[in-house]
This record gives sequence, structure tokens and C-alpha cells, in this order.
Amino acid sequence: MTAAFVRAHTRLGVAPHVPEIQLYLAEDAFDLWERVEAEVGEKGLAPPFWAFAWAGGQALARYVLDNPSLVAGRSVLDLAAGCGIVALAAAKAGARRVVANEIDQFAIDAIVLNAEANGLTVQTEFGDMVDGDAEGFDVVLAGDIFYDTAVTSRMMPFIRRLQARDVTVLVGDPGRKHLPREQFSQVAQYEVPVPKALEDAEIKTTTVWRPLSPAGDG
Repeated sequence: MTAAFVRAHTRLGVAPHVPEIQLYLAEDAFDLWERVEAEVGEKGLAPPFWAFAWAGGQALARYVLDNPSLVAGRSVLDLAAGCGIVALAAAKAGARRVVANEIDQFAIDAIVLNAEANGLTVQTEFGDMVDGDAEGFDVVLAGDIFYDTAVTSRMMPFIRRLQARDVTVLVGDPGRKHLPREQFSQVAQYEVPVPKALEDAEIKTTTVWRPLSPAGDG
């Protein structure tokens, strides 16, 4: 049911910074948000993050496509995947296994549709994975995850657990104030076009970050 909704209320297109990947995207965030709430029959739902290619995800996907050795032959988790652009980039770059994680069923179905549109294999995992340690994954990628203090307070312990297992972790962030920058080192930076209705600018300076070691020495 939700897959049919996604297909009906989005159009197949591309994100400007990652034209290699096709995505089912929406044009009007607020109209779609109202339609989702009407479909579910509930007010106060989270915005339909899955219908847009956010700057953090675009930057991270670009970096993965330009540096395929990061994921080639490895098992990759795209955490809080949204539309799945990062997961799709990892699959396209030759990852052995890719799992896109989301807590929104609409997002899960959008990711499946997006994978089909690109002829790529991406598994999905529904549910909150942040309290675990991503067992079985070699690489964990997260685009635009540091959007409030509550998420940050959970993400940093999660990242530390990943580091303890020698997991490669990268995050894409367009300057959100909740990212603890002192705990990360910059890997790459891009100027990413984004839908004007979603952000405070049409171009977002967006950084790919790698967490420093707990000792702060990279």
C-alpha cells in the first residue's frame, strides 16, 4: 500500500549532485506531508524525508561514488537512509552487501522502488538500530543525521561502539549545529544544490566527516 502511495506522489528524477542515481522525488514537501498524514489517518507525523535528496546524503553519496574502494567488497549499512541515495551509491560502487535502515515504512518502500529503478540490490532493515553496534557491517554511512540534540546524544555512543570494532564510519552534514565538530575530521567538502523549500539556501556547503578516535588523534 505504501509503495503505491510513493509511486503515485513522486516522480522519477535525479539529485543534482549525484546524477548517476535515479530517485522517486517529490516537488512540494508540505503538500506531500499533508498527503502522508491523510493516508495514515494521523496528524503530527515526521516529515517525508524519504521523498527528497538532502544535502548530507548527496555529499556522502558523491564521495562514495568517487572513492569506490571505501566500500568495494565490503558490507555497508546506510543508517537513517531516507530516500536511500547513499545505499544506492554504495551498491553502485561495488559493495558486497548493502542494507538501508529506516524507521519509516514509506522510506523503506521508497528505497525498494529506487533500487529497482537503478537495477541495484539493496536490502532494507526497518527499525531503530542506534542502540546496537551494527554487527556484521564493515562500513556505516549516515547522511544528515545530526539534526537535534537527542539524536546526537545517541549517535556518538553508537559511533564509539563502531570504532571499537574498527568499523569505517562516515557522516555527511550540511552545517547542522548539533554536529559535534570537535569530534570529527573533515574528509571532503562539496557545494550541494538542494530544494529551496527544504533549506535556508539553494546551495549548502556540505562536509563528509570521519570521527576522530576517542583519544582525538584521528
